[in-house]
Order: sequence, then structure tokens, then C-alpha cells
Amino acid sequence: MSIEPAAQLRHDLRTPLNHIIGYAEMLLEELEAGDRPALASGLGTLRADARELLGLLNTVLAQGPSASPNLAAALGSLVAPLERVRAEAAALLRQAAEAGADALVPDLDRIRAAGERLHELLGHGGVAPAGRTASAGAEAAPAPPSSRSVILVVDDSDENRDMLARRLRRQGHEVVTATGGRMALDVLARAPVDLVLLDVLMPDLDGYAVLQQIKGDPARRDIPVLMISALDELESVVRCIQLGADDYLGKPFEPVLLQARVGACLEKKRLHDDELRYRRALAELNQTLEQRVAEQVTQLERLGRLKRFFSPQLAELIVAGGADDPLKTHRREVTVVFLDLRGFTAFAETAEPEEIMELLREYHAEMGRLVLAHEGTLERFTGDGMMVFFNDPVEVPDPADRALRMAVAMRDVVGGLSARWRKRGWDLGLGVGVAQGYATIGAIGFEGRWDYGAIGNVTNLAARLCGEAAAGQILISAKVAAAAEGLIDAEDRGSLALKGLARPVPIWSVRNLTTPDRTKTL
Repeated sequence: MSIEPAAQLRHDLRTPLNHIIGYAEMLLEELEAGDRPALASGLGTLRADARELLGLLNTVLAQGPSASPNLAAALGSLVAPLERVRAEAAALLRQAAEAGADALVPDLDRIRAAGERLHELLGHGGVAPAGRTASAGAEAAPAPPSSRSVILVVDDSDENRDMLARRLRRQGHEVVTATGGRMALDVLARAPVDLVLLDVLMPDLDGYAVLQQIKGDPARRDIPVLMISALDELESVVRCIQLGADDYLGKPFEPVLLQARVGACLEKKRLHDDELRYRRALAELNQTLEQRVAEQVTQLERLGRLKRFFSPQLAELIVAGGADDPLKTHRREVTVVFLDLRGFTAFAETAEPEEIMELLREYHAEMGRLVLAHEGTLERFTGDGMMVFFNDPVEVPDPADRALRMAVAMRDVVGGLSARWRKRGWDLGLGVGVAQGYATIGAIGFEGRWDYGAIGNVTNLAARLCGEAAAGQILISAKVAAAAEGLIDAEDRGSLALKGLARPVPIWSVRNLTTPDRTKTL
């Protein structure tokens, strides 16, 4: 965006007055304690005369945005107040030096230099004398690590940067400075900033271009930008707002107004940062929630699969991590129970399919209830045959006791069922075989259809014992009889040659339990 010569002139003439008024106000604030009343009085007079000169200058410059003011014709009205300002500045500088007020001397010298610069500009028709250029300034100061708000001040004038930085530091902010547009972009690329105070007219890269780049960058567009310029044309203000500036403040500015607008911009940034943090926290929470839901769905699916083989208590314990993964192949000593119905084959040959299904539903419901009550692991059931084992997937101290309590309870329940079945002409009884030993256990099958199986001589022995058992009989191996010696009343049946086993096997027939089984009431 090109700047009209008249607008440039107004900017250049107001800048020295901005420095005079700004430094005078800061010095007055420092002298509020009243320890140097003469200097404070002189500064008050200087500030009043500078404001009067600014009013006169604004009247001369108010001929329109594009018309060039006739400074030669207006010089007569400006000379007197300007000379007062220059004389007062020189007198205050001498007075401070003589009074030993060394801390005030640098700022008073800046006021004196600004008065001389304005005098030169007016004497040359508003054009800076040859050889005078905009001050290059120092390198940008790095942003100090702090929890306070960090404000970047961008201006090619040393005095403007100095006044703004000092005012902002008095208000409790950290300040970083840049001498031009390109340096400002470098600072923004290196360190986080909460607010940018940006001049419009700068020699290397003007404020419009800097503003456009800030607002065009997704990583920096949310940094508020407050334009501060002696360029007061409406077109410049509108252009800055269109490019995304948050506010526009003309020079010279009222300190209270500067503080209010800086505060408003920082509050806007704080609210934006809070919202951003809340959004991130919500996104993280949603992601965590999605993960938890997915994990819970997986656990529920796994729990459903495990409940096919284990009691609900054991399945939930496995899913909760209270037991090793049972589907991994492992070796463990278990007590195995085989059971089936004597006379079922003959019954199935003569009964209707609906009658067979009705009987199996009733039989499986009762047997399943007892398996769950004794926390057994159902390996399989095929028709009337079932295989249940204990001590896996969770080891228990008394697997043989649990197995025998369940077997006796099953015999008693089937005894009651058999009485009803006989009334319908179905002559059926339960035979049970129980053995104890080591087996290899784990998942058997293929993807999409897995079963839980135990393989080993102990399963074969339990199956053979079941095959030899008569209706209402529970046959057990010697190892089971020894493990449950104090629990059962059993009859020694000697050794029996069983199909598939090389040697005869000692067996016992369980008459009853010597202690009651409380789980039968479940």
C-alpha cells in the first residue's frame, strides 16, 4: 500500500512531538514523589507547550489526506511555541545536570534532540535534512524466560521503541524489541509472543506486510497485533483492520489509553490460549475415552469368548489381569472329570429328536449350573458327554476336592432327573470318571473358531474311567483318592485294565462325601 506524500509529512512532523510528550510524561511519573519540585514544574510546562504545539500542527495539517499543507505560510504560528519547547528542554537539561539528577539527563537530552529535529524539519519544509536517516537501532533483544506477558515492540525509531518498552515494563510486562519488519518476523519465528505493537511506516518491510504475514501464518495468526503509528489516515486504519489488526492507536498516545488497549489485547490472547488448552484437553480426553471404549469392547468380546469355557468369575478375573492368558499353550497339573449318561445311545435310537433336545436342555442346564457353582472349566460337551477340569486357568489349592464335590452333586441331581425320566420311559443314569495328572492346555482350532482343550494321559484316563462307570457310579484314580482322602467315603475296586492303557490302573468308587457340599444349594 503506497503512502501519500502529505500523509508521510504528517507522520514525520508528529513523531518528534510524540517523543517530547512521551518522555515528559514518563519523567513526570518518576518525579511524582515530589523530591524535585522545580524539575517537575518545568516538565509540566514543557508538556503543556508541546501539546499546544501539537494542536497547532494538527490544525495546519488538517487540509485533507492528500493535500500538501503550506508549512511556509503556517510557520509563523508554530515558531513561538516551538522555540519555547526548545528553550525549556535546554534549560531542564542544564538544571538536571547541575542538580546531580543524572538519571533524568538521558531522557531530557532525548527531549532536546526531538525539539531540534522538529525545528530542522519545519525549516526544510517537512523534509529531513540530507544525511539524516531513520535510526537503525540495536538488534532485537531475546525474549526473557518469564511467566509474564511477552510483548514485541516493532518500530524503526529508537525513541519510540524506548518509550514503549519502558512504559510496558512499568506495567509488569516482558518486552522484546525489533528495529524493523524483517527482524520482527525473525523474533516471532524463534520465541513465543503474547502481543505485537507494530509501527506502520518502516524502511525495510512496512507494518502492512508484517501484519499480513503474521495473520497468514496458521501458527501465529492468533497473536493479537496493536498498530501504533503517527499515520492517522482513515484509509490506513481500515487497511490494518482488514488485514487482521486487533486495534489501532495513533501517536502521540495517551498512556492510559495505551494501557487499556494493551490490556484488552492480552486478555483476548489469554482467553484464546485458555480455549486452546481446553480444546486440547478435551481432544485428549476424547481420545482417551475412545481408547478406553475400544479396550472395554475388546475386553467384553474376550470375556464372552472366555465364558464359553470358564465360570463368569474366572473369566472376569482373566480379563482383569488376575490370571495368565489361558489361551496360550501351557502345562499344568489338573483334575479332570468326564461324565455322560448311561443308556443315552439306546434312548437316542428310539426317541423323537424333539424329545432328545428337550432332555439335553434340561440335563445341560443342571450340569452347567453345577460347573459354574464349583468354578470348574468346561472343556467341551458333545451330546450327553461333558469334560470339566480344575486348577486351570487359575490354580486352586484343592482341585481334587472341588472335582469330587461337583461329581457327587451331579450324581445326586441326575438321580432326581432320572426318576422323572423313567416316568416317560427313559431309562438313563450318570456315569463319572475322575483323574488327576499333568496336561498340556491351550487354544485349539483356527482363526474364527477356537476351543479350549487339555491334552494328556490324564484326560484319557478320566474318559476311560467314565466309560467303565455304571449308572450312578463315580470312579476315580489312585491319585485323586489320595488327594481327597479325608473328603470321601470310597471303595477300593482294585486294578482295572482300561482300553488304551498299557497297565492295569488302581481305581476307587466314591460312595459319598464325608463332609457336606455347601455349593449344592446354589
